[in-house]
Amino acid sequence: MLAFQILIDGFAISALYALGAMGFTLIFGVSGVLNLSHGAIMVAAAVAAWAAASVLNTDSYTGALIGIFVALIMSFATYFVVVQPIQKSRRIPNEEKEIFVLTGTLLWGIMIQELIAYFFTNNAKTVLPIIEGVVNIMGVRTPQNEIFTAVVCCVVIGLLWLLVNRTRTGKVVLAASMNPRGVTLLGHELNNVYIVVWAIYGVLAGLAGVLLGMFLGVSSYSVGPLTASAFSIVVLGGLGSVSGSLIAAIVVGYLETLTAYLINPAYRTIPALLLLVVVMYIRPQGLLGRR
Repeated sequence: MLAFQILIDGFAISALYALGAMGFTLIFGVSGVLNLSHGAIMVAAAVAAWAAASVLNTDSYTGALIGIFVALIMSFATYFVVVQPIQKSRRIPNEEKEIFVLTGTLLWGIMIQELIAYFFTNNAKTVLPIIEGVVNIMGVRTPQNEIFTAVVCCVVIGLLWLLVNRTRTGKVVLAASMNPRGVTLLGHELNNVYIVVWAIYGVLAGLAGVLLGMFLGVSSYSVGPLTASAFSIVVLGGLGSVSGSLIAAIVVGYLETLTAYLINPAYRTIPALLLLVVVMYIRPQGLLGRR
């Protein structure tokens, strides 16, 4: 019975992590930015969805849309307020801009975390589920919302694949991740490509945050673990590798689920971080990474 419980919950967690990691990977693959405010944006989306239902008395769908919209706004704010000014600064040497961006997004994430704690306290918030009720799967009583979460994540990941591989905009984004200079030579403005990528990222992070809030609940304390999990997934899979991130998300999701059930939920992120250290020694480029 416990094995089936771990199998079902692990799949839902893995799907959520995969959804969140897709945007994280896309941002790095195209613009070379490791956004360390990722967890804060996800939590902000979940808290916004919770606040919409609790304060404004909206329904579940409206609350979810508000949460995604908040994440989209914060994604653009991260790019235009933090990342772009650093990348365009003439006072910062080019070889140091990457570390400045890392530091800037980390501090930005901490600011968002503290604002959430100030206005909404550190107490855990659970977003009103879209689908209620329980079903029996292999003898395990499973919330229908958990199944809904896994299905939505898989569908959105599939739609993202279609967008990148079957549309003109997606192919430009894909080309920018391989050869930015070549894209500019073809007449495409890189700034516009970056805006599209950060928009996609905002929607993905917002949706993942809202679904996570429905599934497990979040608080301002969730920011660090969520960022750590996303970072572990992206590095394990290989920086910029979407397929690698998918595989790593499954590994991390099940590792955390096993740790939560068999050891202690408080230690759920530790095995994934230890695995990250081992992989960095054995294969620094990650599972499917090229750099």
